[in-house]
Amino acid sequence: MNTKKRSLMIALMTAMFLGAVEGTVVTTAIPTIVKDLQGFQMISFVFSVYLLASAITTPIYGKLSDLYGRKNTLSIGIFIFITGSFLCGLSQNMYMLIGFRVLQGLGAGSIFTVTYTIVGDVFTLEERPKVQGMLGTVWGIASLAGPFLGGIIIETLTWHWIFFINIPFGILSVILLQRNIKESFEKKKQPFDFAGIITLSAAMLIFLNMFLSMNTGNTNQKPYFIASITLTLFLLLLFYKIEKKAKEPIFPFDIFTKESTLANIICFLASTIMIGMDCYMPIYLQNVLGLSAKISGLSMAPMSISWLIASVVLGRCMVRRGGKAANLISNGILLVSTLCLPTLGTKSPLILVLLYVFIMGFGLGGTFTILTIMIQQSVEYNKRGAATAANSLVKTLGETIGISIFGSVFNLFLTKFFVERGIHGVNPGNLYKSSTTHPAVTGELTKEALNSSLHILLILFLIISILCMILSVCIPDKNKASD
Repeated sequence: MNTKKRSLMIALMTAMFLGAVEGTVVTTAIPTIVKDLQGFQMISFVFSVYLLASAITTPIYGKLSDLYGRKNTLSIGIFIFITGSFLCGLSQNMYMLIGFRVLQGLGAGSIFTVTYTIVGDVFTLEERPKVQGMLGTVWGIASLAGPFLGGIIIETLTWHWIFFINIPFGILSVILLQRNIKESFEKKKQPFDFAGIITLSAAMLIFLNMFLSMNTGNTNQKPYFIASITLTLFLLLLFYKIEKKAKEPIFPFDIFTKESTLANIICFLASTIMIGMDCYMPIYLQNVLGLSAKISGLSMAPMSISWLIASVVLGRCMVRRGGKAANLISNGILLVSTLCLPTLGTKSPLILVLLYVFIMGFGLGGTFTILTIMIQQSVEYNKRGAATAANSLVKTLGETIGISIFGSVFNLFLTKFFVERGIHGVNPGNLYKSSTTHPAVTGELTKEALNSSLHILLILFLIISILCMILSVCIPDKNKASD
């Protein structure tokens, strides 16, 4: 790998770190922010609008990068992101903060899409697994560094600086991108699929908001869900008809081959496991095993380490034996990790958790790396951005839908645990306050309830990984991956 490629890799990792660390830093700072801006009731919007904006713009940036080049599309996206960050830092009330978080999300959509597209363009097949592994590891570093960095900034400066700190890193990333990517595109008027963008964005907005609104405490959501699903299906049907007629469709349907479709479905399922682990393993470590938040955060580090190792090792396997073989190994390891997880209990040693997390990181790292390369390899250069964007959107959908369903299942079985023991009226949202109104709800019983509910989720992870394995077997066998 030459100097220019190394500089480009640093630029991509810096850009990815911007998008990845934003969630963890804001999570740490949000109690301070809502206290200062007097907006506790709007806390969920700070996260949901960012997620929605990034998800909706993902396919748009993918298509723009195909039409006008990766370098400028990503650079513009980063500038939008850091502009949103700067304005978030200047916010004087929650309405301003939420509005500027939308702007941040609009920029983040490019980071989560175009970075992986550039990897597929610039780096050789042998280099891609390592680079994609490094990008994947950035997420792990962000999850560890984010809370630590956020805590230091809030203690030494103010919460406003968690947004201002993005600006120099964003500018550095753009400079490195402009210097190290050479592209040549004809300057001609390109038809753009505005009708497709509007219908797809509306469909995703309604669909994702349906899942984001789960667990709000509203028990009469059935009519809303039915209306949302009906409207989403109508918009998707309209989108299909628009795309069939468009000169430059945002998602050319020929990018969805049997191989890429199966790969995207596996990515969707694997994303649900990944977000489930990110959200619920810390609950197990802190609330069941009784470890500190610091130890809990560090305990997830083995996943980042094995993710990078898997990307390199299984990437080489892909070059030698083909994508299907490498993906089968990855999903086999993922299956082994989900088989192990249900053995965890209220007195499990920390070393066992570290081992299981390490194994899962190896499986997830290999799966996402191999499948992303396979999807990029299945299309031509001028459709690679759209294919990568579709894969990024699928992962976002997996995370959003997965965490919503897991949250509902977790709360349901948590309540059921107490009801089965004759204790009624326990609210999962105020579990640790229940001991004051329910003397029978002891600390030990609460620990057992959490462990029991978490085990239901771990069994769901196992079922999902079995589905991933079955789908991996169905992927067409190409003995040799081509560049």
